[in-house]
Amino acid sequence: MYIYVDHMFIATNNSQPYTHFLFQRTKHPLHQNLIFFNFIIWVSQMATRILTECGLRPLPKQYPNPRTIIPVSSFPNSISLLPSKKFGPNFSVLKVSTPAGVQIADQDEQQVDELKVQETEFDPGAAPPFTLADIRAAIPKHCWVKDPWRSMSYVLRDVVVVFGLAAVAAYFNNMVVWPLYWFAQGTMFWALFVLGHDCGHGSFSNNAKLNSVVGHLLHSSILVPYHGWRISHRTHHQNHGHVEKDESWHPLSEKIYKSLDMATRMLRFTLPFPMLAYPFYLWGRSPGKKGTHFHPDSDLFLPNERKDVITSTICWSAMAALLVGLSFVMGPLQVFKLYGIPYWGFVMWLDLVTYLHHHGHEDKLPWYRGKEWSYLRGGLTTLDRDYGWINNIHHDIGTHVIHHLFPQIPHYNLVEATEAAKPVLGKYYREPKESWPLPFHLLGLLANSMKKDHYVSDEGDVVYYQADPKLTRGSKQ
Repeated sequence: MYIYVDHMFIATNNSQPYTHFLFQRTKHPLHQNLIFFNFIIWVSQMATRILTECGLRPLPKQYPNPRTIIPVSSFPNSISLLPSKKFGPNFSVLKVSTPAGVQIADQDEQQVDELKVQETEFDPGAAPPFTLADIRAAIPKHCWVKDPWRSMSYVLRDVVVVFGLAAVAAYFNNMVVWPLYWFAQGTMFWALFVLGHDCGHGSFSNNAKLNSVVGHLLHSSILVPYHGWRISHRTHHQNHGHVEKDESWHPLSEKIYKSLDMATRMLRFTLPFPMLAYPFYLWGRSPGKKGTHFHPDSDLFLPNERKDVITSTICWSAMAALLVGLSFVMGPLQVFKLYGIPYWGFVMWLDLVTYLHHHGHEDKLPWYRGKEWSYLRGGLTTLDRDYGWINNIHHDIGTHVIHHLFPQIPHYNLVEATEAAKPVLGKYYREPKESWPLPFHLLGLLANSMKKDHYVSDEGDVVYYQADPKLTRGSKQ
């Protein structure tokens, strides 16, 4: 039997309700209504009297919160049977102790308040209550399996699409087809880069030679030095989330930021210029860092990586020479339309995606220094993004958190691995906003981040991006 915790009396005659007991004594409808009406008045009076004796006032008629229903068995000490002289020895009244019920309700409300406080007090910069091994254990074993045939099938698919788009655009050769071609082909160049990126991580296959050959072919075709980039990207993954040691879109310290002239600041944080930065980064890296991805003596590389860097630079140079030769055969304008504009489209995709993997969340993301940094905490500052129809085209690279923690997982298993890891990650996983067929919503996030994420403090081991008011005002003018 269940009762309301509110002030209330339940009258029983063994297992029969009081109204049933009375209604068997008279069958006249008027008598039944009068008896029932008197019974309601009597119950109300008795309830008021008992509540007064307990020192409580009756509850208001309108309840701001839903009533809590609790089994009688859950508080047996607060219930007693009172014999009733008026209705006979077999009739009794269950006395419900209201304070006990109110206490339970208060405990429920207190628990809800504690949960709300916990939600508001979540600190993304705090050390997580789980380990990297906990996440790894939650991911199914088959997600780690690399299938070279499946990987090669994606390469074949993308290469066929690339040449097919070029053939269609060259055949029609009109200003209706060209803009569509530039967007589609730039996206496909970006897809080729992602497959070469898998080769660099070794998630393409377990065969290092196959990874190197396919990686060189894919990356050189879009003017990326494969080994030069592979090594610097390895540095990025090994130091993700570290203010000084990260390699990709790492924050500027306040000192370095203030050392830049206003023109450089404007170029770095005013769209679309940051989305055209990748070729310049390959040649000169970021402010505050020295070296290049093309020269083996750069401080990016170890002495035993010298041959790899030279090989990649030669392959890059061969592709550049091929484009120059095609310009003499087809004409520079045709090469620019078929390759030049899609190349810059690819650059914009690369800068957009890599930037938004580490910036633009509605809550500030931490960056670390010193003892506060760890591989796990740094990886948890990355973000997943939804790109709508583009997800499949660019091989689910938007599923980025698990990729950063475990780059050995092939791209075609990232979604499943992420779903399996979510219960472990909890609030440290930030669910991406669902995209339309095309991810136009990301442009607003990008613009907003560029206005706020300018530099981090020179001091502190857990820091967050700060905004330069002068730069923000200048962008509004």
